[in-house]
Amino acid sequence: METFKKLKEHYWPFKHYFIWSIVFLFVVTAITVVYPMILQLTIDEVVLKGQYDWIPILAFGFVGIMVIKGIATYIHQYTGDLFGISSVYKLRNALYEKLQFLPFRYYDNAKTGDLMSRLTADVEGFRFFLSVGFAELLRFILLVGISFSVMLYYSIPLTIVTLITLPFLAVVTFKFDKAVHPAFRGIRKSFGRLNTKVQENISGINTVKSLSREGFEIDKFNNSNGEYKGKYLFTAKIWAKYFPLMELLGNLSIVLLLAYGGYLVITDSLTLGELVAFYSLLGYIMWPIMNLGFTVNLFSQAKASGERLLEILESENEIENGKNAVQVERFKGEVQFKDVSLQYSSEDKQALNSVSFFAEPGKVIGLIGSTGAGKTTLTQLMTRFYEPGEGVVLIDGKDVKEYSLKSLRHNIGFVLQETFLFSSSIKANISFGRPDATMDEIIDAAKRAQAHDFIMELPEGYDTMLGERGMGLSGGQKQRIAIARAICVDPSILILDDATSAVDMHTEFQIQKALKEVMKNRTTFIIAHRISSLKHADEIIVLEEGRVAERGTHEQLIQRDGPYNRIYNIQYKDLETVLQSQTG
Repeated sequence: METFKKLKEHYWPFKHYFIWSIVFLFVVTAITVVYPMILQLTIDEVVLKGQYDWIPILAFGFVGIMVIKGIATYIHQYTGDLFGISSVYKLRNALYEKLQFLPFRYYDNAKTGDLMSRLTADVEGFRFFLSVGFAELLRFILLVGISFSVMLYYSIPLTIVTLITLPFLAVVTFKFDKAVHPAFRGIRKSFGRLNTKVQENISGINTVKSLSREGFEIDKFNNSNGEYKGKYLFTAKIWAKYFPLMELLGNLSIVLLLAYGGYLVITDSLTLGELVAFYSLLGYIMWPIMNLGFTVNLFSQAKASGERLLEILESENEIENGKNAVQVERFKGEVQFKDVSLQYSSEDKQALNSVSFFAEPGKVIGLIGSTGAGKTTLTQLMTRFYEPGEGVVLIDGKDVKEYSLKSLRHNIGFVLQETFLFSSSIKANISFGRPDATMDEIIDAAKRAQAHDFIMELPEGYDTMLGERGMGLSGGQKQRIAIARAICVDPSILILDDATSAVDMHTEFQIQKALKEVMKNRTTFIIAHRISSLKHADEIIVLEEGRVAERGTHEQLIQRDGPYNRIYNIQYKDLETVLQSQTG
């Protein structure tokens, strides 16, 4: 029950629906128990004693309580569903909100398919228990309690004899619950892995087809699907093991009822009508207990789902606003790193190691180095996507932790290395970071990113709807829209993370020409592998294995025998030799 206590804040605000559902459930259950009593009166008073004048009374009374039960059932089910759906509406919003603010470190280890499974299948499993399982559990308690009371009223000895198997049935049910809960948790985890496999395959289908690995992917899916099947079969074995035993104990109670109850009728200690009523009441006790497995099943699934949901809700949000976080409208753009080090996890090597540099406002800083040198990591520390393990990152002389996250990230325009576009219009994608941007401002941002011309060639221009992840556009077109999106925010600091990697040399030249205007009066960090993208930077920082290997202007660095010079020679020396021979 600890799981349900921790999730209480998400469903208890709707307790009024729950209370109304329970009130009318009590009415429904009480009327259900009245049926055997009417049957007893019909047999004893009408059939055996011949009091046929009771028939109209009993008939109209029966019709009346059935109408009442129908109305009560409707209200009970409707308010129960309101309780469940309102609760998971709040819960799903809380989960989605939590996912928005969890740090990058969380997503480094999380799997998309598993997260999707939690927000869909697990939330739905929890809702079903709130809407149905809770009611079934309470129905069981009420039905057993009321039926047991009526049985005691008819005959205490027969009640004791008939229910002698009840403790054994309760023990079997308890053992069943203990076995089935971890089994259902295994099913949920396996389902999450299966979802992840499908999601990864669909996302990487181009790679799969280009390398003719369809058969390999099918085998991997078969393995995951087989694991899911195995988990379900294991759970089915638990059901097959315990349910027949539960049914046997229930039927044994019926045998005891017929044997001892028949004896009491023969000895006139019990009427025939009471014995028939007793049989119905026994069913109201035994069958709910035997079907308690269904309720236990729902409870176990809901508990397993709730635990998986709590893993998200209780995940530590490492990066939050400080107590006295400052809201700044616009930065001057001064950036300083002081002995900054970062290690993603204890198993990883240092991503950054004692990095220090100073960038004046309005300057263009180039970052270059081999893959994994720490270029992207360095810029992600500015926006507090990660926190440094040691050292401090300063903007305008203040630790970035002193700024509110919203104002910090609003002032930093980020064009990520992996371009992502939403399934909406081009206009909505460009203005995503600034929803109040005018159409003129959106068009201006697109022109600066060299995107306006190709956008106008599309069937609906800026209103053209994009497919998932920008499907329908080339890599270069998607990157130019991403650049326009960053420009539209009008940031104080602009970070271009290999932003021209997917465009041809001609388009790259056009974008860089346009960006020169955009870079004016704002600090710009350009991460690139092509030296052509960095030649005009005010300062270039060369990173190697998380350290600053050298720094300076393009002209200064090519004069040194360092890593920048080696990169330059690889990219340009042969080309310059050819050009000189042609002009010589």
